[in-house]
This record gives sequence, structure tokens and C-alpha cells, in this order.
Amino acid sequence: MDAPQIIKTPTGEELVVIPKADYEALLHAAEEALEDAADVAIYDERKADLKTEKPLPADVTMEILRGSSRLKALRKWRRMTQAELATTIGVSQGFLSDLESNRRKPSAQTSAMLAKALDIPGQWIES
Repeated sequence: MDAPQIIKTPTGEELVVIPKADYEALLHAAEEALEDAADVAIYDERKADLKTEKPLPADVTMEILRGSSRLKALRKWRRMTQAELATTIGVSQGFLSDLESNRRKPSAQTSAMLAKALDIPGQWIES
């Protein structure tokens, strides 16, 4: 970066003159700083979200990564069969199978019953 030239106007205001390449480099650095600040804000927001939500157990996450739905992974984590869970919440095994395979979505009431039966936070049940 070349040394800037300072010019004083008749009103006493000081102006700084720099080469155009230096000006463009400063603009680029400012844009990158804004992008970095936005990234930090997103990171901070997501980190705050993690403090308010209980994360899924590692075993559940691994089962989801292997291809299971969240509901199926949670049921397996609790070592329940489809028949046991279906009986506990008062639905058919076929209906529970449809929920686990995402062919059907649970109602708010069904989600609440699933969360209670599995002894998990309600937000873990996808609705």
C-alpha cells in the first residue's frame, strides 16, 4: 500500500488520496469483514439454540445417519418394538410403521403421546 496523500480543503476538511488499487483492496477487506461478522452471528445464534434444546443422544444420531427415521431411531434407542410402542400410545402397529417411514405425519396429540411413551423432549418428535 502506497503512502496516502492528505489534502486540506479551503474549509479545513482533510481528504485522503490513495491509489485506486489500494481503495479497492480496502473495499474488499471490508466486504470480507462483513461476511465474517455475518458468519459469526449465525454461529452464535446456532450455539445459543443448542443451549435451549437438548441434543439427541449419540446413539440416536448414529442410527439416523445409518438411514433410520428419527422416530425409529428413538424407538430403538429406548429398546422398544413397534408393537410395544403402538400399544403404549394406542395406535396400530401399521400406523406407527407409517409414521416411522414418513408416509404419515403425527398429529400434535400423537407427537405428545410418542414423546411421553419414549420419555423424551417433545421437540425431538418431528411433526
